[in-house]
Amino acid sequence: MTDIRKDSVTFITVDENGADQRLDNYLTRLLKGVPKSHIYRIIRSGEIRVNKGRADAMQRLSMGDELRIPPIRIAAKADNQAVPGATFPIVYEDDALLVIDKPAGVAVHGGSGVSFGVIEQLRKARPDARYLELVHRLDRETSGLLMIAKKRSALVKLHEMIRNDVPQKRYFALGLHAWPEPVRNVKLPLHRFHTASGERMVRVDQELGIYAHTIFTVQQRYQHFTLVEALLRTGRTHQIRVHMQANGCPIAGDEKYGDFAANREWQRHGLKRMFLHAANLVLPHPLTGEELKLHAPLPPELTRFLDKLSRA
Repeated sequence: MTDIRKDSVTFITVDENGADQRLDNYLTRLLKGVPKSHIYRIIRSGEIRVNKGRADAMQRLSMGDELRIPPIRIAAKADNQAVPGATFPIVYEDDALLVIDKPAGVAVHGGSGVSFGVIEQLRKARPDARYLELVHRLDRETSGLLMIAKKRSALVKLHEMIRNDVPQKRYFALGLHAWPEPVRNVKLPLHRFHTASGERMVRVDQELGIYAHTIFTVQQRYQHFTLVEALLRTGRTHQIRVHMQANGCPIAGDEKYGDFAANREWQRHGLKRMFLHAANLVLPHPLTGEELKLHAPLPPELTRFLDKLSRA
């Protein structure tokens, strides 16, 4: 590890992306690589000043506030862990919001054994971007629409929308076997837990689970498969995957909740990934209120696989 030392006091003026943010959260984002325990220590000691005065970690910042930050020692990552910049297909972009078409196999952020993800790669590819934050998540194996906020005001509004289930998120999923009926409302509570090995999983649990609602509509029936559209009415972890598994129609290629023997067989026929794609998103723009209707077409590898199937 190589140590980098800032040898002088730094003064920073809070802009709109820091306004109304807690001091501790603002510093955590600003001082990447600095342990939170150290950030809280220099706040308590008075080394961090806001408008020349001592401040509390919970203090809300205002636009135009001046922060005094003492010299801070930051441990930089080794060169072999450097994040490579990357670009992704852009579906929508303005000064507040970026929506990309995320490919399957790419994590949205680093962690849990992954050195980096989409957000880190975007920041590296856009060094002049003042603010880039994930609005929500997609599983690593899932492709499709992913929102990134370019202003904190947009992020706050989008998170409010998500809490109120405002965005209409529609996915395409290919289920193994026959889906029971043309349209089905699935309302099964979901509970997150960890296995003995530490793997995060989700199961249907009537006692411990949290309410979850998905509307499934059959798009096409095939021999051995059913293509469905899944409209999320809530946004729980692995919601579509577990709801389909619970209805006897696990997603093809799903290595966590699927039919493992069938997955191996269909890999030989060209399905190398989980067949789940975030295809459509409808929501008001977080700042203007204008309705956005966004679409990401099925990736070519999924379209090619469907073309090989015989319709029922």
